[in-house]
Amino acid sequence: MNTNQLREDAFQIFQAGLDAVNPAQAVKRHLQVHKNSLSVSHHHYPLSRYQNIYLIGAGKASAAMAQPLEEALGSLLASGFINVKYRHSLPLKRVQVKEAGHPLPDEAGIKGTREIVDLLKKSGEKDLVIFLISGGGSALLTLPVEGISLDDLQQVTQTLLRCGASIHEINAVRKHISQVKGGHLARLAYPSTLISLILSDVIGDDLDTIASGPTVPDKSTFRDCLQILDKYGIRDQIPSSVLLHLEKGLQKGIKESPKKGNPAFTRTQNVIVGSNRLAVEEARKKSELLGYNSLILSAFVEGETREIAKMHAAVAKEIRRSGNPLSPPACVISGGETTVTVKGEGFGGRNQEFVLSSAIEIKGWKNVVVLSAGTDGTDGPTDAAGAFADGETVQRGLDLGLDPYPYLKQNDSYNFFKPLEDLIITGPTYTNVMDLHLVMVGAKD
Repeated sequence: MNTNQLREDAFQIFQAGLDAVNPAQAVKRHLQVHKNSLSVSHHHYPLSRYQNIYLIGAGKASAAMAQPLEEALGSLLASGFINVKYRHSLPLKRVQVKEAGHPLPDEAGIKGTREIVDLLKKSGEKDLVIFLISGGGSALLTLPVEGISLDDLQQVTQTLLRCGASIHEINAVRKHISQVKGGHLARLAYPSTLISLILSDVIGDDLDTIASGPTVPDKSTFRDCLQILDKYGIRDQIPSSVLLHLEKGLQKGIKESPKKGNPAFTRTQNVIVGSNRLAVEEARKKSELLGYNSLILSAFVEGETREIAKMHAAVAKEIRRSGNPLSPPACVISGGETTVTVKGEGFGGRNQEFVLSSAIEIKGWKNVVVLSAGTDGTDGPTDAAGAFADGETVQRGLDLGLDPYPYLKQNDSYNFFKPLEDLIITGPTYTNVMDLHLVMVGAKD
């Protein structure tokens, strides 16, 4: 089993994981319309009870999630509005689609969110609102509180992304400077009946973190937000308007985000229709069909990308040297979302940096392949989902005058892998359940 075969199989395994979280199929598995009744994960909603049915959403997959709902509801659907990332729009008949910025929010996202809020404000107790949430929702469902500008919001987001804060920490801050995140959207929808269909892009499928929890009680507080800024030493990088708002909230001058017990949540059903766990499980099944001994290492992988990559490379070496924890041919699968503390001025993303760090660690190791890629088809600000590496990657780079160490130091993984033709480019996948990491070890010669 040579390196080329391992690479080919790795991509097939990644694709199987991707197929498992197809957003349209995910919605169909959890929602059916039959005899004028809507069933959502064992909850039944007689459609004759509602005067209007509205469909709203935000996220990279929300247009793809909306298509089967339009088909199922037909003329029962009054109207709707969703925000998607640029190039992630799909044709819809009754729902308007607004393309907007991600990972940094932009003016288009604010305009689209205002349309969603206006729709909710006209809904009432006899209406049903279906809300589609997927990865990217935090940036795409964006409406800052009064006094905080788009520039301020962008600066906060960029600072949090660059300092290495976890998605839970980033979203805690986002929720406390937003009119729609952290349970506020459920508050705006109340007293309508609200159903949220969620494609999770968060480790552990924590509902109050996915898309910054617009339809669930918020566990975080203003105090937590200020502690996060202090943890990373970034208070002096945060706009004064944001600091003033958070400090005022700490002093009880601003009402906290909706918490458990708020009446809005009594009329809300939240359903996770797809997650990284599902993608990881299907990847494992595919690897076994291809003849590999397989192991799911974890679907809770997080932390600094380079360090997590070193650990995965160490597992590959152990398999090759001792046959533990699996004998080759082996496929070790993990999922989650790592972080990159950006110190250089290069171009790349967490998956490409994961693979570049792995490439250095497995240099010279025969028949070992590492793949890491984002299920949304986008890694950082690049057009790549991720990359491949094997034991010869570093040498092939050196042969082209590409020393991997400076590229890693400058966070410039994209420009290392592009000349090697080792980038994984899928284009928009219209889904997002974080990342998949694969370690492939071929049988000994």
